[in-house]
Amino acid sequence: MPLLIAVFAALAAVDITGVVIGLPVLEWIAKPLLAPVLALHLWRVTGRRHRPVLAGLGFATAGDVALLVPGATAFGIGLACFLGAQICWTTAFVRAGAVAHLRPRRALCVGYLAVWTAAVVLLTPSLDAAMAVALSLYSLALVVMAATAHVKGPRAAWGGAVFLVSDMLIGLGAAGIDFPGRTMLVMPTYTVALVLLVTAFTADAGTAAETDHREGASGSPNPETGARVGVEP
Repeated sequence: MPLLIAVFAALAAVDITGVVIGLPVLEWIAKPLLAPVLALHLWRVTGRRHRPVLAGLGFATAGDVALLVPGATAFGIGLACFLGAQICWTTAFVRAGAVAHLRPRRALCVGYLAVWTAAVVLLTPSLDAAMAVALSLYSLALVVMAATAHVKGPRAAWGGAVFLVSDMLIGLGAAGIDFPGRTMLVMPTYTVALVLLVTAFTADAGTAAETDHREGASGSPNPETGARVGVEP
């Protein structure tokens, strides 16, 4: 396991412990560091190749901090921050070819649209008009992110789906709908979703490097210099 992923797992454990035992100081220590540690891991493995993903992690950091503060205003700020995160991650998936990938997969798109419709019908009637509109827009951005994530394979697809579940748990709370253990499930699902989404972009780094090495050995152009590697002039 990469060192920074291990650090992320330790921070997630501290944060979840804080939620379980009701000790907010542990949440304040660990939660603001979750997304930055993953951003550092992504940057170390891939450099600046995935800037939208890095930007999304920046928005997620701001959203995590906002959601630690009680009150409707802080919740609204957190929602706006995570809307920015979903837009950034969707941009990354679209750049990876998500539109072409989803075009023949209409059933998948319809399924996510059905999830969004169900969420709006379930959550918005008990909210005031402004929050209902905000939650509807955010949930639409979330399901679009989850659908486009399929372009990066099963890991990203699961990450998007688990993120959807995590935020649905928060949405249920905002709408006054609760069940035993709901709050305990939010952070485990959120942290799993984050690490799946980010490592979907780092997992192919080794494959790309191996491909470049093979192409260089066979006399293919070096992508940095344009010269052929392994072939006598």
